[in-house]
Amino acid sequence: MKIIVDTSVVIAVLLNEHHKTELVEMTKGAELFAPGSLYYEIGNAFSAMIKQKRIPVETLLQAIEYFFEIPITLFDVDLKNSLKISEKHTLYAYDAFFIDCAQRNKMPLLTLDKKLAQAAKEERIEIMEVKK
Repeated sequence: MKIIVDTSVVIAVLLNEHHKTELVEMTKGAELFAPGSLYYEIGNAFSAMIKQKRIPVETLLQAIEYFFEIPITLFDVDLKNSLKISEKHTLYAYDAFFIDCAQRNKMPLLTLDKKLAQAAKEERIEIMEVKK
């Protein structure tokens, strides 16, 4: 199975958050994909955590090492389509990139972001949802 995974999923796994076990099970044996912006989003999220003093930088640096071990294929995005999606659903472009990738590649989207999931459903994208 091929799955688009969003930033919320990757961060939850990297930082051992609540849904990690279920997310790992849901993606076991799957091919994982994301827009190329994933690297930047993780960097931005981690820098915000450092700025807010939520997690020590050493922990985040180790998480990045784990991130590089996860086999995720990165896609280019259709910027025009992404901006149309962004406008239609009042999303940031980064969120719209995941919908664009799922649409164009006909793959389900795994996300913990409720607003992103709702917008993707409205675009008739299959959403993989955590049960717990």
